[in-house]
Amino acid sequence: MAYSPESNGMAEALVHTIKRDYVFVSDYINPNAVMTMLPKWFDDYNRVAPHSSLGMLSPVEYRTKIS
Repeated sequence: MAYSPESNGMAEALVHTIKRDYVFVSDYINPNAVMTMLPKWFDDYNRVAPHSSLGMLSPVEYRTKIS
């Protein structure tokens, strides 16, 4: 994928959201434990967590709704 400034901003926003909503509120202080939890947190982010930009639906719910 070609680099664009917009893609960097989107990536930084996602990293910020994951840190804010999952890492900082967890009891995990060990980087290896955080890395182990990332797949579960990404699944929650995509399937469960409501997103204000998607009308308070998760991305999976939103894609199902518009399909």
